Amino acid sequence: MKDGDTDALPLTPELVLRAYGVGVFPMADHADSSDLYWVDPRRRGVLPLDGFRLSRSLRRRLLRDDYIVRVNTAFDAVLDACADRPETWINDAIRRVFIQLHQMGHAHSVEIWQKDELAGGLYGLQLGAAFFGESMFRRISDGSKIALAHLVARLRAGGFVLLDTQFTTPHLESLGAVSVTRLQYHEKLSRALIRRGDFYSLPEDCAVSEVVQLITQRS
Repeated sequence: MKDGDTDALPLTPELVLRAYGVGVFPMADHADSSDLYWVDPRRRGVLPLDGFRLSRSLRRRLLRDDYIVRVNTAFDAVLDACADRPETWINDAIRRVFIQLHQMGHAHSVEIWQKDELAGGLYGLQLGAAFFGESMFRRISDGSKIALAHLVARLRAGGFVLLDTQFTTPHLESLGAVSVTRLQYHEKLSRALIRRGDFYSLPEDCAVSEVVQLITQRS
């Protein structure tokens, strides 16, 4: 699909929401590409919300008081930081539509701040009780891991049942992500879409001990 081509559907928030609802998502070959393609992986990455792996070193890092967690205060900056790398699938069309989705309340960012500087974070899309993690970044050691841990706690507190990572990587697998078949993923997605998650049920100023408890308790 080429964005702007008269023979292709334009990339709109409504189209993206419908696509995620049936298990596909858009990507570009690189930041400057005008071409988009829709992806429905044969193997899908998910991070079970009761399977987050909290290492001793990450637990110690979470308990330090040298950072602040904020939600949805710098969505554009998080998106741009995620795209600021030699290879990225976030082009202008994807950037534009996700900013619109954020303005509509469908896309969210979890941000790690240190000394008034954005030090790490992630962003993604919510549908029902599913959260589709798009990308994350770090500018300090463990910045993206801290953001992901806080996201998992937030999703668990809000009644979410699916955290989609799209693909798996060694980094995500070390934190508990697993690969499932397309059929298994669509079954999980169907169950998530008939429920409603509350992204704001966890206060931003909740104690880190509560975050740790949320991400370590097992169903």
